[in-house]
Amino acid sequence: MQLRTKIVALAVVPLLLALALVALAVRHQEHGLAQRERTLIEASHMAQRRNELRAYVELAVSTVRPLYDSGRQDEATRAEALRRLAALDYGSDGYFFVYDLQGRALMHSRQPELVGQQLWDLRDSHGRYTLQDLLHTAQQNGGGFVEYEWRKPSSAQLAPKLGYVTLLPRWNWMVGTGLYLDDIQATLAAMDRQTSANVAATLLWIAGIAALCLAGVSAAGLLLNLRGHRTAEAKLRLLARRVVQSQEDERARLARELHDGTSQALVGVKLQIESYTDTLAQRPPALATALDRLHAALAEVRGLSHRLRPALLDTLGLAAALERLAQEFDAAGGIRAGMQVQGTPCELEPDAKTALFRVAQEALTNVHKHAAGAHRVRIVLAFDGDAVRLRVQDDGQGFDVLAVQLDARRGIGLRNMRERMEAIGGRLHLVSAPGATMVEAELPLPLERSA
Repeated sequence: MQLRTKIVALAVVPLLLALALVALAVRHQEHGLAQRERTLIEASHMAQRRNELRAYVELAVSTVRPLYDSGRQDEATRAEALRRLAALDYGSDGYFFVYDLQGRALMHSRQPELVGQQLWDLRDSHGRYTLQDLLHTAQQNGGGFVEYEWRKPSSAQLAPKLGYVTLLPRWNWMVGTGLYLDDIQATLAAMDRQTSANVAATLLWIAGIAALCLAGVSAAGLLLNLRGHRTAEAKLRLLARRVVQSQEDERARLARELHDGTSQALVGVKLQIESYTDTLAQRPPALATALDRLHAALAEVRGLSHRLRPALLDTLGLAAALERLAQEFDAAGGIRAGMQVQGTPCELEPDAKTALFRVAQEALTNVHKHAAGAHRVRIVLAFDGDAVRLRVQDDGQGFDVLAVQLDARRGIGLRNMRERMEAIGGRLHLVSAPGATMVEAELPLPLERSA
C-alpha cells in the first residue's frame, strides 16, 4: 500500500468511525427522548380522561341523587333512576351502566341485550375478570378507575377502555362509565411512526454527510495521486530527455573522436603510403591492396561518424540533415527516397532536431528491413505554424499495427520513436494499410516561435 493511500485511509477510517458513533448516539438519544415524550403524553391523556370520567359519573349520580336521598326503596323509584341514567350519554361511544353487587346488568344504554344477564364471570382477552374488578374497586374504595376491554358500539370491535365506577350502597348499585383508549393508542402509534421517521431522516443526513466527507477525502486523495503521478511523469520525462541527451552527447563525442582522431590518423597513413609509392618505379600489388583497404576503412570511419551525429544537423539544420539522409537512403539502392519541406521553416531546439532526425532514421531503417514490396519512400517536414510535423511514408504492403504494439518482442523501434517524442512533449502517430504506411511525429511549437 502506497504512502498516500495509507494517509487517505487514516483520514477516512476515523471519520467514518466518528460519524458511526455520532449516528448511534443520536439514535439512542432520540429513542430515549421519544420514550419520555410518549410517557408524558400518555400520562397527560390518561389524567385528562380520569378527570373527565370522574366528572361524568358525578354528573350522573347528581341526576339520581334526589331519588336516592329520598330514602325510598320501591321499584318505581329505582326504575325512574335507571331511566334517568339511561337518558344520559355523551358522543357515540359515551354511555353509563349500572350493575348490582352480584354482577347482574341493571342498565346498559348501548347494549340493552345485556340487561338481566349475570356477568360475574365475564373475562376480557387478557383473562381479566371485568365485572369482578369493577365491583371490587367500587366496594373497596367507594369508587375508582379500572382498565379493561369492551366492545366499542361505533365499531363493534373490542377496544381498551378506562372505566370509573362508584357505589350506591343503599341500593347495592354500581354506577359507572368509561372512555375507550384506542384513540390514545392510535395517537401514540402515530407519534412512534413520526419518531422513527425523524430518526431515519437524521441517520440519512448523517449518512449523506459521511458520503460527502468520504467523497471529499477521496477527491483530495485522487488529486494528490494525480499530482504525484504528474510529478513522477514529469520527472520521468526529464530523466528520459537527460538519458537521450547524454546518449546524443556521447554520440557527438564519438563522432568527433572518429572524425578528428581516427579519421585524421588514417588520412595521415594514407598520405604517407601514397608518397612512398610515388618514389617507387612500380607499385607492388600488396601495397595497392593495402591502400585500397585503407580507403575503405577511411570511408567506413567517416560513414560511422556521420551516422553517430551528422554534422549537417548542427550546422545547416534539420531540413538539410534529412535531405542528406534521404540521399544516402536513395543511393543505397532498392527503394527510391525523396524529401520535401512544407511551410516556413523555423529554428528548433537541439533536442527537438535530434529527436525528429532519429525518428526519421528509425523509420527509414524499418522501411529497409520490413517494408516488403516498397518502391518509394517520402519524407515530409511540415511547419504548420503551431507545430512541426515529420512524416515518413512508404508504399509497402503494410502490417498489423495493433499486433505489433501488443507484442513485446516486436516494435522496439516504434516504441523508441514514441518514447523520444513523448520525452520532448510530442506525439507519434502510426497508420498502416496495404500500399501505404505512414509514421508521423508531431511536436507543438512554443507560442513565440509559432507566432
